Amino acid sequence: MASEKILESKKAKVAALTEMLQGAVSFVLVDYKGITVEDDTKLRKELREANVKYVVEKNSMLRFAFKNMGIDAFDDVLHGTTAVALSTDDQTAPARILGKFAEDKKDFFNLKAGYVEGTAYDTAGVVALSKIPSKDILLAQLVGSLQGPIQKLAATLQAVVDSKSEETAA
Repeated sequence: MASEKILESKKAKVAALTEMLQGAVSFVLVDYKGITVEDDTKLRKELREANVKYVVEKNSMLRFAFKNMGIDAFDDVLHGTTAVALSTDDQTAPARILGKFAEDKKDFFNLKAGYVEGTAYDTAGVVALSKIPSKDILLAQLVGSLQGPIQKLAATLQAVVDSKSEETAA
């Protein structure tokens, strides 16, 4: 009887994990073996500030959740210690934050794989994703690059208007 209760609780946990992963626009799997409590606390704080959820989960639970989602791309990386960071609104936030942290802590914190809007990425893909600036920064860069030519156009048009008004006044 007790084993049935345990099995049901595990099924419920897998269902909740599946729902959490399906609701995310992106997630990254990491190997965190050897991380200190201080580093973990700092990392979790940074992830929380970026609205990224970070959970440590058993590989078997993740495997079942991925199977429920129809994803088999992560079977090779689901060994050792595994944590998953996921975001429901920013496609690059988990990769960006964890990628920066992994660069600083190469000895014991490693990116395993990632997933962004239906596409699975290996370690190299997650590293590439971690180099992409956030959506807000990209939009600011776009606005900045458009602002210069628009200001020049406005100044040129104003010069034409000023020269026309001088001609009519004379």
